[in-house]
Order: sequence, then C-alpha cells, then structure tokens
Amino acid sequence: MTLYTATVTVRLKSGVLDPEAETTKQALERLGFEIEALRSADRFEIDIEAASIEAANEQVTAMADRLLANPTIHDFDVEVQR
Repeated sequence: MTLYTATVTVRLKSGVLDPEAETTKQALERLGFEIEALRSADRFEIDIEAASIEAANEQVTAMADRLLANPTIHDFDVEVQR
C-alpha cells in the first residue's frame, strides 16, 4: 500500500446562488479590484493508503459522491498525488 494525498474541490454548480461569493466580490470591488466573477469552493485534503493511484481516486471519488458534495447543487474535482 502506498500513501496518497487527494484534494477534493467542491463548488456550487453554475446557476446556484452563491451568497458568500457575491458578498466577497462586492467587498473586493469596494476595495478597487475589478473582477468578472467570483465563486466560492470548499477544499478537502485527504491522506489515504491505497494499492494504486487509480484505487485512491476511486475511493476519494466515492467519498465526495456520498458525503463531501451534494450532487443536486455541487460539482467536484478530485486530484490524487503521491
């Protein structure tokens, strides 16, 4: 078994209201920054032992599907590194 570190980024799907990002965007604009769009996201870093990088990816994807993200309103990305 090898130790892998997976990063799961969970963000709201396009079209879902993101009040946290909107508030932050407005604050940045008041500070003089010009930005087109801002989205908030949650990032999870998971250390996991697995037989291969593919197995680690499968396990972490299952974690995201079952708990870390709500498939109705979230999209997520999984990145696994050694």
